[in-house]
Amino acid sequence: MKDVAREAGVGIKTVSRVVNGEGYVGEATAARVRAAVERLAYRRDVSAGSLRRADRRTLSIGLLLGDVSNPFDAQVHRGVEDAAGAAGFAVLSASLDEDPDRERELVPTMGSYQVDGLIVMPAGPDPTALQREMDAGMPVVLVDRGVDGLDTDSVVVDNQSGARLATEHLISYGHRHIAFMGDRQFLPTARMRLEGYREACWAARAATHIIPDLSNEYLAETATRAMLQASPAPTAIFAAQNLVTIGVVRALRSLGLEHEIAVVGFDDISLGDLVSPAITVIAQDPHLIGKMAAERLLARIGGDTGPVEQIVVPTSFLVRGSGEIPPP
Repeated sequence: MKDVAREAGVGIKTVSRVVNGEGYVGEATAARVRAAVERLAYRRDVSAGSLRRADRRTLSIGLLLGDVSNPFDAQVHRGVEDAAGAAGFAVLSASLDEDPDRERELVPTMGSYQVDGLIVMPAGPDPTALQREMDAGMPVVLVDRGVDGLDTDSVVVDNQSGARLATEHLISYGHRHIAFMGDRQFLPTARMRLEGYREACWAARAATHIIPDLSNEYLAETATRAMLQASPAPTAIFAAQNLVTIGVVRALRSLGLEHEIAVVGFDDISLGDLVSPAITVIAQDPHLIGKMAAERLLARIGGDTGPVEQIVVPTSFLVRGSGEIPPP
């Protein structure tokens, strides 16, 4: 705080008022303080007034996911909690809503709570906020996706090969007009799944029909209905995200086409084995992904200084029926 005060040309009490939002400070002065805070990467320590352990640990970790209401993210959260709890650590969590601005806000907020480490599902490609925390000594583990230029541990799956396998499976049943319906393309996982789909289609000289940027079931259902009005309509669909799969299946069932259009999803969905036909999927294990991310972070917190690791968690292919429907 002294450095911020010196940089802004004000007293320590003025800095305290600005960063804590207490008392009146003129806008011009407050702007100088905020600019100094940004330049010096200062973060408020909200735990400074509490009793601290002699080793300065708080026995807490921060967890920033895309959207904890998404079943995939919820299971990652559960895996992190289980591993952290077993080690005596609490978890402070929040959703980024796939918003890079929110990530830039919440990463330093977690740092201000003096968590011992961070697990993050990045919302964007900018490593700046995370790099600042790492430069300040904060261990960081990325989950589900990496960030170019950020040299830190990550726990991911091979999205590209999984998508290629899903598409090749549909091709093996005779499909040559396969639609790709995927998540927002600013997400690296979505881009890699699209690339795997393209690779399989190009190798088989199959027609492509790409519908990206579907962020929820409603958009996927609406897009499926519109797509099936095309001529010729796709005979198979690769639904490259769990919520997209739900929307696709809902549309097909409402149109009475669930036994005529083949579907393979990426990510398993709740009750996917109970509908008719049951949903063939490339399944991830989000609980295991979360657990392994927490274990990697706890090792770093405990003093592990080994080389950066990228842990690739294998997927499984669950053949259930929807992906085995031949073209008409």
